[in-house]
Parts: sequence; C-alpha cells; structure tokens
Amino acid sequence: MKDSKLKVVVVMPAYNAEKTLERTYRDIPEGVVDEVILGDDASRDKTVEIAKRLGIKVLEHRVNRGYGANQKTLYQEALKDGADIIVMIHPDYQYDSRLTPYLVGLIKDGICDVMIGTRIRTRRETLEGGMPLYKYLANRFLTFVENIVLGQNLSEFHSGFRAFRREVLETVPFEENSDGFVFDTQILVQAIVFNFRIGEIPVPTRYFKEASSVNLIDGIIYGIKTLWTLARYLLHLSRLKRYKLFLRKGL
Repeated sequence: MKDSKLKVVVVMPAYNAEKTLERTYRDIPEGVVDEVILGDDASRDKTVEIAKRLGIKVLEHRVNRGYGANQKTLYQEALKDGADIIVMIHPDYQYDSRLTPYLVGLIKDGICDVMIGTRIRTRRETLEGGMPLYKYLANRFLTFVENIVLGQNLSEFHSGFRAFRREVLETVPFEENSDGFVFDTQILVQAIVFNFRIGEIPVPTRYFKEASSVNLIDGIIYGIKTLWTLARYLLHLSRLKRYKLFLRKGL
C-alpha cells in the first residue's frame, strides 16, 4: 500500500491519553506510515512518557491550549517534516487505526484530497457502538445542515479520523481557525471553499469509558459555533462580508 514516493505522517492530538495511546498506535498497520507525531496539550498523566517509550515524536504544549491549537501545531510540524499525506487519529482508541491504509490509499491514488472515517453507516451500528442518542441526533442534524449549505453528501462531518493531501494544508488558512473543537468543522468548510474533493469510508463506532468525549455543554457550544461557521461561509460566498477564514493562505 505504501508508495515510496509519498511520505505519510500520522498526527495524534492528545490530552490525558495514557490508557489508550499504545493500543491506538499499535493498531496502525506496519509499512503504511513513515512517521507518527503526538501533540500533547499539557496532559496530567503519563501520555508523554508512553509516547516516548513507543518511539513517537512528541511535541509538548506547556499549558493547555485547546484541541484546535494542538492540531495547528501538529499540521505545521508535519508539513515541515515533508509529509505528502497527513492522517489525524485521536489516540483515545475511539477510531480504528487499522483502517489508515484505506484513507491513505484513496488520496494516494488521486481519488480524493481529504478523507474522513465516518461512524454513521447505519443508526443501529452507531448506537450499538455506544454513541449516546443525543449525540447521534445532534450529529445527524448538524451534518444535514452542513450538507445542504455546503453542497456535499457526506454521512458525517464530525469524525476525528481524517487524512489530508499536503496541498490542502498548504492552501487552507487553518492557522486562522479556532483553538477549540470547532476547528474540525472549519477546516472541512475551508477545504470545500477551495474545491478539494472530500471522501469517506465507514469506521466502527467506539464509545467507552476511557475514550475522550465532548460533554453536553461543550457539545452545545460546538453546535452553535458550527452553525456560525456556516453562516460566515454563506456571507463570504455572497460577498456581503469577507473572512480571512476562507481566504487562501498568505492573502
């Protein structure tokens, strides 16, 4: 699966992932990736110690800066390291990293520029995998609105298992994005603004005690900020107002 001409880098935004990091890392198939980088957002457990023992390159935030800020640090480092394809995997074992070759393959073969591992194949599978009903309904509502506004037909916009062609991260101004959870929405909207092709594959739904999860209050805030991102997109598209969030990097 690995193409010697393409450098594949996995990035892991981590916060207190000591119980799940090693399982996530060891499930990545051998020979698929060239480097793994973990961004530690001031964890209070042994995440950094475990990552270093596993031979993972570690970038540390001395203070907690947020999930989006962690991704910014990781993507900048991956680009600096010469990555051609960058795969983001949450190290909380909520996503099946054995599927990394499939995300990478569709980008490597020129089919897509961005890949998402979607947990929403069927309602039954998603709920049996442990996703709380209120989160499932919120996911369905937001994804429905996003598809209508953005002209897409994706089954999920809110997965933490993603892959990007290098050109995507070189083009979109992800540095302008939120330091919080809505970063995930913003970077997909940016990819759509610049006409990058987004695809998806199904991944198992895994919700369990050790897996990190946004609480109800943070989830509500995330939903509001997602809708505000869409509103800004429409204003930008209509030229009523321009946002740096949707302007090519460097402009």
